[in-house]
Amino acid sequence: MSQELLVTPLHALHIEMGAKMVPFAGYEMPVQYALGVRKEHIHCRESAGLFDVSHMGQLRLHGANAAKVLESLVPVDIIDLPEGKQRYAFFTNEQGGILDDLMVTNFGDHLFVVVNAACKAQDIAHIQAHLPQDVTLEIIEDRALLALQGPKAAQVLARLNPVVSDMIFMDAAKVELLGVECLVSRSGYTGEDGYEISVPADKAEELARELLGQEEVEWIGLGARDSLRLECGLCLYGHDIDTTTTPVEGSLLWGISKPRRADGERAGGFPGADIILEQIKTKDVARKRIGLVGQSKAPVREGSKLFDAEGKEVGIVTSGTFGPTKGAPVAMGYVQTDLAVIGTEIFAEVRGKKLAMTVEKMPFVPQNYYRG
Repeated sequence: MSQELLVTPLHALHIEMGAKMVPFAGYEMPVQYALGVRKEHIHCRESAGLFDVSHMGQLRLHGANAAKVLESLVPVDIIDLPEGKQRYAFFTNEQGGILDDLMVTNFGDHLFVVVNAACKAQDIAHIQAHLPQDVTLEIIEDRALLALQGPKAAQVLARLNPVVSDMIFMDAAKVELLGVECLVSRSGYTGEDGYEISVPADKAEELARELLGQEEVEWIGLGARDSLRLECGLCLYGHDIDTTTTPVEGSLLWGISKPRRADGERAGGFPGADIILEQIKTKDVARKRIGLVGQSKAPVREGSKLFDAEGKEVGIVTSGTFGPTKGAPVAMGYVQTDLAVIGTEIFAEVRGKKLAMTVEKMPFVPQNYYRG
């Protein structure tokens, strides 16, 4: 018997707005609205798009040693994360593989953690298995999560509270919106400027309607969310990174904080540290995550096999679509390390044909985060 799909607090609003709903990570979620995926994508790049990401897991860690405990599970500096700042992190396993990627915010009296929907249950179990008595994990069930993304996101949200204008990329604060305390970070997963807003579930629809009432804002579904993040070289967990991928193979070295590296003041101490730190030192990995841009107009999808010029199979595509902003097919995948060089020609197999693609630096389009 198939499990009944969960819904977010905004489900009825999506239906009212004519969303096409699909199953995603155990939830019924909007994949697109009347505009359609391509127009939603372009709208977010040019104006402001609103996303319902309430399916993601929201957690709080309480206790004086909360940062120390979380830092023991990720190769990231959590202990020195300043109050009012957010950081990208990933849980690793003993083999150096990635269990999930997540966002961590220091709100002073607690750490606020957002994890992927599909990994929510396992992440909670993973944290709980490592909790000492003086640290508690709170699973937040009564809040929705909205993302407002795009070059006009700041002017839209500032109409509700001008304080958000002063925030820069990865700042986080408790902000009153429509008389309700929300947890707001200047971040998101589109490569554009914008905000993620944790709002009490019973106030989510009111806030969403208020934002949608601004002329700059349109609902954006999962389809455009995928093409937006892919153009900006951002990984999707379970596709581009997983338990069999180390951060070094996944080209996520930037996500490993200096203090946690071999020569750092708190070197190692996270699961799989020996393997990951050795890979950083020797640069010896068999495969690497790369970005690919198609030379024709045909999109290359996840699962497509990759070949070198001699016709030898050398890798696989993990995410692929047509990039509306790039104006070309874009993909991410893994190839043997010697081919992970900018400018290398790789061939993707699509319906029996081999389509030429070029290894390109990611992001494929510029990231427009607001850094002040």
